[in-house]
Amino acid sequence: MARRRHLSRIAVLQTLFEWERREGTDVSASLQSNTKDLGDIDKEFAEDILRGVIEKKTELWDLMKKHAPQWSPDRMDPISRCLLLIGTYELEYAHDAPPAVVINEAIEIAKEYATDESGKFVNGVLNAIAHRKK
Repeated sequence: MARRRHLSRIAVLQTLFEWERREGTDVSASLQSNTKDLGDIDKEFAEDILRGVIEKKTELWDLMKKHAPQWSPDRMDPISRCLLLIGTYELEYAHDAPPAVVINEAIEIAKEYATDESGKFVNGVLNAIAHRKK
């Protein structure tokens, strides 16, 4: 199941990236297209995360800005920004994976699709969001 969710997060990342770049993107069709080459994913999980990120985008951005005050979303690289949206949504609303798993997944995907520096950035922001309630 862990691998299926990893692939699901990648499909959501690709879909959010496209959604940010192309106004009017049909996110359902984009998600379906992005899942074709990934193999066996958890489609329900991917759809829930995508829908949640889109519905809660303003609240998610507010949290991201609060915990990365020197980095406006426009200043963030697009992959990191999309991963932070996914990770922040999972930490705040999904609650079906432990925070350490959510953060580690985001870091691994950042390293795979962006840079090692992106992984460090994503780690710092998501850690701050996850630990702010303590």
